[in-house]
Formats: sequence, C-alpha cells, structure tokens
Amino acid sequence: MKKIVVVANPKLWTIDAPGCEVVAARDYLLRPELGNRSTRVFNLCREYRYGSQGYYVSLLAEARGQRVMPSVKTIQDLKTPAVTRILTEELDDLVRRSLRELTGTDFELDVYFGETPRKEHERLALELHRLFPAPFFRARFERDGKWELRNVRILAFGDIEEADVEYARKATARYLGRRRYHSPRTNRFVYDLAILHDPEEKAPPSDRAALNRFVSAGEALGFSTELITREDSDRIGEFDALLIRATTEVDHYTYRFARRAQSEGMPVIDDPDSILRCTNKVYLAEALHAAGVPTPRTLIVHKENQEQVLATIGLPCVLKVPDGSFSLGVTRAEDAAGLVRDLERMLTESELVIAQAYTPTPFDWRVGVLDGQPLFVCRYFMASGHWQIYNWKSQSKRDVEGDWETLPVEAAPVPVVNTALRAAALMGDGLYGVDLKEVDGQPMVIEVNDNPNVDHGVEDQVLGDELYRRVVATLRDRFERKFQLRGV
Repeated sequence: MKKIVVVANPKLWTIDAPGCEVVAARDYLLRPELGNRSTRVFNLCREYRYGSQGYYVSLLAEARGQRVMPSVKTIQDLKTPAVTRILTEELDDLVRRSLRELTGTDFELDVYFGETPRKEHERLALELHRLFPAPFFRARFERDGKWELRNVRILAFGDIEEADVEYARKATARYLGRRRYHSPRTNRFVYDLAILHDPEEKAPPSDRAALNRFVSAGEALGFSTELITREDSDRIGEFDALLIRATTEVDHYTYRFARRAQSEGMPVIDDPDSILRCTNKVYLAEALHAAGVPTPRTLIVHKENQEQVLATIGLPCVLKVPDGSFSLGVTRAEDAAGLVRDLERMLTESELVIAQAYTPTPFDWRVGVLDGQPLFVCRYFMASGHWQIYNWKSQSKRDVEGDWETLPVEAAPVPVVNTALRAAALMGDGLYGVDLKEVDGQPMVIEVNDNPNVDHGVEDQVLGDELYRRVVATLRDRFERKFQLRGV
C-alpha cells in the first residue's frame, strides 16, 4: 500500500517516515495521478475548515477512492459538539476511570496518532483516536458532577505545545512506519480485505476452517486478505472492504468496526444498519408485522400490557429479550405462574419484551440471503430432548446443538425461500440468515439474523468454496461499483 503524507510545505517536514512520499498540498490537489485507489493519504495540512486547502485534500482523496486521515466525515463530526457527545457516550466509563484522580473542573488531552505522553491516559487517547481518526487533536473535558467530553478539535502540527513536539514527532513516525503485511505483498493483489473475528469466541459465526476459506476466496478474487481482531480498529482505514465474522451486537466493538468502515466509504458485511435492525427483536417484530410477513402470533410486551399476554398469545408462550442471540435470552413459559414470573424478571431488565406463540416443529428452516438472493438453505433440527436448536444448559457438548441438513436452494420449498427473501429485504441488502418454521405448508418467519453461521461442512455443504467466493465477490463488486459511479 502506497502512503502519501500531504503537508503545506514539504521543506519543513523533518519526520523520518520510511516508505512515505511527502507531497505539498497544492501538488496533491492539482495532480490527480498521484497515488491510486489503494493509496493511504495522511492529511497534515495547517487547517481543515470548510473550503480550506486541508479540507479539499481530504475531499479529493475520497473522490479518488483513496483512504484519507482525517476523512471529511471526521472533520465534519468534530465541528458539532452534539455529534461528538453522541459518538463518545460509550466511553463514559473509561473517561470516568481515566480522569478520576484529577482536581479542577476542566482538562485537555492532546492525542498524536492515538498516543499521548500522559501515560495514565494512554487507553483513553487510543479509544478517542479509534472514534475520531485524525492525526492530531485536542479533547476537552469538563466536570459538572461527572467528567464529560465537551469537544474535540483537530490540531495542526504547529498547534502542538512545545513540550510535546518531540513526542508527537516520534508518535507520527511510529504510526506512519507501521508495516501491515507479515510477508511481502505480491502484485496479484489489487485490493485489501479485513476479516474481523474473535479467536476467543466460544460459538463464533464461522469456524477456523470457514475463515480459512474466506481468506482463500479473497485472495482468488484479488484481495490481500487479513484476519483482524478487536485490537485493530485503528487500522480499518488501511483496507478496502470489511467482512465481520464475530457475533455482532449494538453496544459492542463489532458495531463500532462496522460504523467506522461505513464512514470510510468501505463496503462492509455486516453493515451498521443491518446490525441495528437485526439484533433487536422488537424492531424485527414491528417491521415484519408492518410488511405483512407471516410470523407466529406475536405481542410486544411492556409493563402496561403484560396482563394481555395470556389471552393474546396463550400457553406455552415463548418470551424473548430484544437483543438475545443464538437462543440466549429466550424462555418458554409453560403455565400462567411461569409466564408471570418470567415476564417480571425480563421487564426489570428491558422496557420491552417479545411474546410469541409456541410453534413446535421438528426443525427450523434457515435461508441464507446475500444481496437479495438465496445463498444456502439448511434445516436445523432441535437439540436432543429440547425445544430449540441450541440447548446451552446441556451437560453434554454433543447435545448442545441439534442435527442439520443442507439442501440445494432449488430443492427447498418455494414459499419458504420467497418468504425469507421478503423478510431479508426489510433489513437491507447484506448477508442474512432468515429462520422460519413451516406449519401445514405455510412458512412463518421467526427472526432475521444479520450475522448467520457459515461453518465449513454445514452451510457450505452444497456450494462448497463457491459460497465463500460469492460473499467476497459481493464486497469486491460493491467496491468497484462505487468508483464506476464516480467515474474514477
């Protein structure tokens, strides 16, 4: 990957950064042939106000399909304190821990490529840089009962306090000097693909064999492909596309990765909108109902209508917390007393709960949908002696999951596939796993998952390596389509 450092005057550049080409801002603006789509641009101009030289460097870098720091979105976000506040709500606990020893009512923290000379605030500096990827910035905090971030201001090198200048030089050299590749990159790779996974996850959406096949598919399609973890969020801008193969949640690093990738203009599966929609069963229930997609009898329950559940849904009754996954956060009430008990417990943890009529079937259908088209069809059978396909309370690992069967898409019932496509379309155009039950030939959607399992030997049993190729090809096609639309 080519690296370009854009500065107002290259003659004043004194930082040793091997492998980086230092270019004057004026030259960069007037010479579109500098760099290509895989170029990484570090915009170190003197200012970034709208219409300034620095602003246009970031704007034109994005128009040329290059990764740039800071992006125009970051520049704009940091101009609005309200936006800054919303984006950093997740850091409240870290801010409190990091600043708890401070006296006074205001504090400023200068961050240089994710680093700070104030060792006690290293973690805070890194997390702020992950949210606001800019070379240098100053975060201002105020305490009114508790410490809160008030604003973040991008700094030019000339704004850095004299005592920090040498530290900032070294931090810049360290960041620009990072090497992404553990082995020499070959010319056959045109693009860069990151696959986010969690090596410690007990029930990941893709096993190691499947991850390896995603890597192979990426390389066959021209991607230099790398498995990354949650520690690599500050590197997202180095890639052209992101595939998330870690279980997604909203208040979670997976969502932050997806949002960061989207803000960089990268194609990403799963995209943040899909994560927001699919991981909340209340949203799913409302969207499916509004679109007339058949589901089991369903009621969104709150404290004011919980007495209606018995009459509306009946027994047995399945209760779900809004953000449960893999059958977690799901219970089945067998009698009225159990229903009251489970509802009381769940409603202390969540404002809303999903109540759904129990619909017993020997298996659940799972239709994998990619970009609006069916990708795979599986039948997941119930875990041994259990009413769900997962039984996390089983004492035997062999009985945690039920059996499975993968069918060619054309061999699956047409109503099942068509209903799954209708449901997935409500969520977006990403990769989804639509779970359905079939009763007397009539399919009913149970839920739509944004991060469906793709394990070697299961979901890929029919398509084999072609399944992985189709997923990666979708990311490649979206990346290329973006530049075709721009005329790049």
